[in-house]
This record gives sequence, C-alpha cells and structure tokens, in this order.
Amino acid sequence: MSLERQILIWAATLAAAGYLLHALGSAVTPFAAGFALGYLLDPVVTRLERLGLGRLAASLTILAAFAIAAMLFLVLLAPILSNQLIVFIQNLPDYAMRLQALAVDQGNAILRRVNSGWLNSLGLGASLTAEQVQKSVGDFVSQGARWLLDAARSLASGGAAVFSFFSLLVVTPVVAFYMLVDWNKMIATIDGWLPLDHRDRLRVLARDIDHALAGFIRGQSLVCLFLGLWYGIGLTLIGLDFGFLIGLIAGVLSFIPYVGSLTALVLSLGVALVQGWPSMTLFFFALGVVGVGQFLEGNVVSPKLVGGSIGLHPVWLMFALFAFGELFGFTGLLIAVPAAATLGVLARHLIALYRKSPLYLGAASERIEP
Repeated sequence: MSLERQILIWAATLAAAGYLLHALGSAVTPFAAGFALGYLLDPVVTRLERLGLGRLAASLTILAAFAIAAMLFLVLLAPILSNQLIVFIQNLPDYAMRLQALAVDQGNAILRRVNSGWLNSLGLGASLTAEQVQKSVGDFVSQGARWLLDAARSLASGGAAVFSFFSLLVVTPVVAFYMLVDWNKMIATIDGWLPLDHRDRLRVLARDIDHALAGFIRGQSLVCLFLGLWYGIGLTLIGLDFGFLIGLIAGVLSFIPYVGSLTALVLSLGVALVQGWPSMTLFFFALGVVGVGQFLEGNVVSPKLVGGSIGLHPVWLMFALFAFGELFGFTGLLIAVPAAATLGVLARHLIALYRKSPLYLGAASERIEP
C-alpha cells in the first residue's frame, strides 16, 4: 500500500472519529472524564502494585480515596466557596465604582503635580472625569461580559447543561475503575493492532505523546493544587476579603500557564486597593503573595513537576481549549489537552521528516547522497 493511500485512510479515520464525537455530544462526556481520571491515577495504582497490592485492590483503594476527598470538598468547602462567590459578585459593582473614583482622584492629582506643558501638546493635559473613566471601564466590562456569555452559551449548546450532574457523578468513577483495572491489557491490545510496517515508529510516537501528557496533565494538576493553596491561604492570612475564593479561582485557571497567576494578580490587587485605601500595606502584601507564588511556580515547582520538554506552548494550549470547546462543547474541553499534546508531538515528528526530505534539502540532498 502506498504512503499516500495510508495517509488518506488515517485522515478519513480521524475525520470519522471527530464527526462521531460531535454527533454523540454530551453522551461521551462521562466516558472522556473517566478515561482522563484513569490516566491521571494510573501511576499511583502502578506504584501500589509494586508495594504488593493487586491491581484490583490498588484501583479500589485509589478510587475510594479520590471519592472521599471529592465528597469532603463538596461537603466542607463548596458551601463556603459558593457563599463567597455570591457575595463577591454582589460587591463587584461597588468595587468597580470605588476603583473608578480612585482612578479619577489620583489621576487628576498626578496631572496637577506634573508639568503639564508637554502633556498639553500631546492632548493629555485635561483633567480626568468620572464619565471618561466610567465609559472606559464600562466598555471593557461589557466586552468581557459578552465574551463570558458567548463562552457559556457555547458550553451549554455543547451539551454540558443538558447532561445531568448525576450521570457524571456515577458513570465517571465506574469508567475510571475499569480503566485502571484493565489498563495494561488495554495498552497491550492496542499495541497488537499497530500495523507491522510502522510499529516501531508508532511506538516511539506513543511514548512521546505519553511523556507530553504525563508531564503536563499530572504535573500541571499538582502545580494548580500548589498555587491554589498558596494563593488561597496566603491571601486569607493577610486579611484580604475573598482571599480563599480568589486563590481557588487562580489555582484552577493555572492549568493554562500564566493565566491563573495573572487572574490572581488582577483580582487580589483590585480588592486590596479598595479594601485598604488609603493605606497601601494590604496592596503590597497581596503583591508579595502573588509574586512569591509566581517565583516558586516558575523556578521550583513547575521545573520539578512538569519539566521543560512537554512542548505545549501556552498560546497553543489556549487555542486548543477554545477550538475544541467550540466544536465539541464540554467534552471538547476534556480532550483539548490530550489532543494538543498529540498534535504537537505529530507536528514535531513531521517537521523532522520534512527537514530530512528532498523537499527541504533541495539540491543539497543530491550532494549528500552517495
């Protein structure tokens, strides 16, 4: 079989899988979540196996511990966080108005202190007004609200709102359990399906994809946990209102590199500025908590847990989340990171082949050939 025909067959297979995933919609969500949970917990089960536990007992132990932790979170922390979220949303207009007033007052004070001759020549010497700041803030908030509304509608249309939480709660652990128990058999079966002519190359690709996924999903999950606890506990200890909620939001968003830290910086500094004004002590404390957390994440935690060879650029990851979320809804968000890692590995291998081909080398390839 020619190479072109093989490429067409694999491309058609991939297109059919994508269409099937889109057609099934939310029905795939608990199975995708269960597979992701099984992949996440498989190294722990393997380690327990080395300690003498059977595969079945190790899977039951890990899933039981995970379920207990999830239930404790829902029972103990979810009510507190939901109440904080409601109060925070209710206070947002007041925070916006107070920040607006601070911007007007302090901006005009700075303009009065600075020699305004050159500012007037640039058209920047006029005093700020509340209407100007309100219009700028209002335009920014309206754009952000419109983006969030579009994202929510995209998720809802993808089936996340239709598929009940109960099904996720029940089906996902069952799927994860069977994945953990039969993981080695499943991998061996898939390995037996590989075409004989390309088996070695496909195994190399599979190892690279697994390395990228393991380095990012498992490592970045621990990074998110660390940052969530660091920001939440640190901001709470300095007395910042809604500190634990801000820390948790930043920890979850830290799955996309830099987004979580930027969110923590903006929210914590904004709240600290309003809460502590005219004193700047709370502002600098919040800046210190976020700055130290970002330093530890970038220089200590991420290099040890994630590593530098995963090959997932933050921009590529954000694009994958948006694109797969738009195409497949909530299920697309679950498969976005594995798909991004897989496509990244395939792209690197294709580029390596291209750089060795006559298409890239041109006339140089003829001089290299014996």
